[in-house]
Amino acid sequence: MNLFGKSLRPGWLCLNLYPDRVDLSHVLVEGKPRPEVLLCESFRKEGDDVVTLKRLRRELNLDRYHCMTMLKPRDYQLFPVDAPKVPVAEARSAVRWSIKDMLDYPVDAAMIDALHVPASDGSAQSSQMLAVAARNELIAATVRPFNDADIELDVIDIPELAQRNIAKYLEQEGRGLALLCFDEAAATLTFTSGGELYQSRRIDVALKDFEDESAAEGLRDRIALELQRSLDHFDRQFRSVAVARVVISQVPGGERLAEYLNSNLTLPVEMFDLEKIMDFPGVPELRDPLRQTQCLQLIGAAMREGVAAR
Repeated sequence: MNLFGKSLRPGWLCLNLYPDRVDLSHVLVEGKPRPEVLLCESFRKEGDDVVTLKRLRRELNLDRYHCMTMLKPRDYQLFPVDAPKVPVAEARSAVRWSIKDMLDYPVDAAMIDALHVPASDGSAQSSQMLAVAARNELIAATVRPFNDADIELDVIDIPELAQRNIAKYLEQEGRGLALLCFDEAAATLTFTSGGELYQSRRIDVALKDFEDESAAEGLRDRIALELQRSLDHFDRQFRSVAVARVVISQVPGGERLAEYLNSNLTLPVEMFDLEKIMDFPGVPELRDPLRQTQCLQLIGAAMREGVAAR
């Protein structure tokens, strides 16, 4: 409860800036039998980032939300690293020095965070972490238009963790899940189990690539090869986590892609369907599978658990 200021709406609002638009999604998870998408819209820019954000702040009362945004994949790096042999509370700061030689810029110029990867043998002690590194100047550039528009950001997240939030509701208990989501630039493949992110990678196939039907067969071959390689690698790294199936976001010709992958992979493949895990009575356009693909990471980011006080 906010006793001395405006009461904030429950849940998170994710705002992502693009060259021509701003995407917004508000999702309520806590207190719901299934997560509910309360808002998911794209707004065409009118003016620059700040002008557009100021307009949306006024029209949508954005100061009544817990706000967040996501980094673009080009703006950060994700490294698997050995967990430092230090107390858990000190692990994140210790990771900074374990990745300094992996960066092509000074570690002092980086903002670094990390999360524990569950132990491959199922024990309580994690031996690996995923470190996220981004240049301070890129973080500052990401935050600046929101600050200039008087929108307070509580969190900056990454697409891999947004996918993890979605995958949690697709997993079978005690089994792993591979989730492949296509976006405007590429595809993100995540491996999760028990609501935890174990591994991820980017595959250089974008949503727009499927618009060329003449290239579809080659794309299917490439995706099948990349998926099988990734599944084999994950199996070698995490033998205690049995991946039950692969879920892929919709693309043009998606059913043919799923049929091809089911014939060429060792695991069953399903197309993603938001209606199986979430409610969105006020956002009927999300019944369109391609719109679900466009918004999957946006919605997943807004499914973040816990809310910071402000």
